[in-house]
Amino acid sequence: MGKQRNGTMILYASQAEPVWQEIQREGAAFSKREYVRKKYGESAPVFLTAYNWFVQKLPKYVPKPEGAEYPYWAFADQYTLPGGSTTSRLLTLEVPVEEAVYFDMYDWNKVVQLKYMGRNAADERAFLDELAMRGITTRDVMLTDFYPDLKAQTFDSWKRLFRYHEDAKAGFPTQMGSLQAGLWCIRKEWVVDVR
Repeated sequence: MGKQRNGTMILYASQAEPVWQEIQREGAAFSKREYVRKKYGESAPVFLTAYNWFVQKLPKYVPKPEGAEYPYWAFADQYTLPGGSTTSRLLTLEVPVEEAVYFDMYDWNKVVQLKYMGRNAADERAFLDELAMRGITTRDVMLTDFYPDLKAQTFDSWKRLFRYHEDAKAGFPTQMGSLQAGLWCIRKEWVVDVR
């Protein structure tokens, strides 16, 4: 669970040097779709499917500021940060609670892997059994137009990503494995430490 104080949440983000330079120069950094495409190369269609869905849902939780396209990721525990490059900066952020959407990192991993997010393990198993019976994979479902019913079911299941958002904002313990946050931008005034 993230540490809260005075209506803010302490979060950690690993960002490339150009992002840090933009924060210093412009007062805020905004991620772009083209950055995601460039970063993930031939895997970009998978990430863009997940990110595009997320970007459609995020305004329900956090108003989209002008200039925002794609999210930045932050974590309540710096040890759960994905590995950065040797030129990455570790930013400690004090983010207003209302400026982020909160979810379980392991749930987000399911979305990024284009997996169905079941109500429970039995629900997920039943969906996987359905795919196996048809001889298809989650990639077949999500990256083609051949299975609109299964794709719609998968997209609908992803709404469970936000099931802990309100509890996390309120600072209540949840069933989350590890708190992750989505931010429309990173603002200079949120940065309390840089390493």
